[in-house]
Amino acid sequence: MTISQLSRKNVQALTPYQSARRLGGNGDVWLNANEYPVSPDFNLSERIFNRYPEPQPEAVVKGYAAYAGVQPENVIVTRGGDESIELLIKAFCESDDSVLYCPPTYGMYAVSAETLGIAAKIVPLSAEFQLDLPEIEKNLTGVKVVFVCSPNNPTGNVLNPADLQRLLEMTTNKAIVVVDEAYIEFCPASSIVKQLKNYPHLAVIRTLSKAFALAGLRCGFTLANPELIAVLQKVIAPYPLPTPVSDIAAQALQPQGLAQMRQRVNSVLTDRAWLIAQLNAIEIVEKVFESESNYALVKFQDGEKVFKALWEKGIILRDQHKALGLQNCIRITIGTQAELEKTIEAIKAV
Repeated sequence: MTISQLSRKNVQALTPYQSARRLGGNGDVWLNANEYPVSPDFNLSERIFNRYPEPQPEAVVKGYAAYAGVQPENVIVTRGGDESIELLIKAFCESDDSVLYCPPTYGMYAVSAETLGIAAKIVPLSAEFQLDLPEIEKNLTGVKVVFVCSPNNPTGNVLNPADLQRLLEMTTNKAIVVVDEAYIEFCPASSIVKQLKNYPHLAVIRTLSKAFALAGLRCGFTLANPELIAVLQKVIAPYPLPTPVSDIAAQALQPQGLAQMRQRVNSVLTDRAWLIAQLNAIEIVEKVFESESNYALVKFQDGEKVFKALWEKGIILRDQHKALGLQNCIRITIGTQAELEKTIEAIKAV
């Protein structure tokens, strides 16, 4: 037997998530991972590395709770939002349960479920990229966790709040509803966090990777009611955050760090408006979808041709052509003004 044959059957059949770095590329303009284009400047203040870190770093938990408008008991810190996805499936799904998600959306919901051997039910978003509530309701039998993303990646739109509330109502006492808010800083009024007090089965995923410009830190959060948080505490690793990570995260959540984050958001929104206006003036662009995030989804007459042409020029975008309902679409992260100008000129040259 080969080593691969010794692995679990579902792992043998698994297609891993194609992260931006896994896909590679040889470029000087990286607009494929929804990162902030410039790194913030933090210095390590905590230099005790011979001891294990706090299981849940108090300064980070309290800092994020204050920022999110919840209590510390509503927060668990994770290794990025991706660990939150996996923890929720581990904690709530038996081998014969299912998760449900609504593509086109973030690919890790499917990959995490498949990795853990949990079946997935798929209910595609509507043509307007909104929830198809009648179909979701039809498919809830056996579902323990429902994943939705708002703003949705890769489409960029927020989900209708009335639909989210209806989803919470139809899943009461049946399933956990997870709302992934990785991009919520770009439209904070759309957050569902205030509904935590009304729905004990609601969990909200957050991250420092996007507006906080700390993707390399791998620091995320799950916000939920204390009973749900207590369940996740049972399955999380004993020391999930390294000391340097919690040190920098705590600094980012101080007033100065929050002010810098909001300045970055304003810059992204300005540059996003410029990029969308420029794209709408290009003949080969069929549609630029409305965005409430730090990227724009663009449909071209021939998206694969555009993606390849820019790839060869060292401008690395995210090809969405194979995603459900997104033929000829490309996702473009909001980079620096210089990067966006270079991208626009390259598209015009196709």
